[in-house]
Amino acid sequence: MEQKKIDRINELARLAGERELTPEEAEERAALRMEYVKAFRESLRAQLDGITVVEKDGTSHPLGRR
Repeated sequence: MEQKKIDRINELARLAGERELTPEEAEERAALRMEYVKAFRESLRAQLDGITVVEKDGTSHPLGRR
């Protein structure tokens, strides 16, 4: 996710602490948060997919999903 979008999320969070957000600002914040969470999950999934488990007998296999 672009740093510019993260900065905008933080700016909207500060505004929400100072005053009530307009409906347009609240909608923008929700959309940006959803995009951030999606990017975070994709990054985490890529990291987990790169992990290999080595068993006691020396065999290895990707971590995979349960």
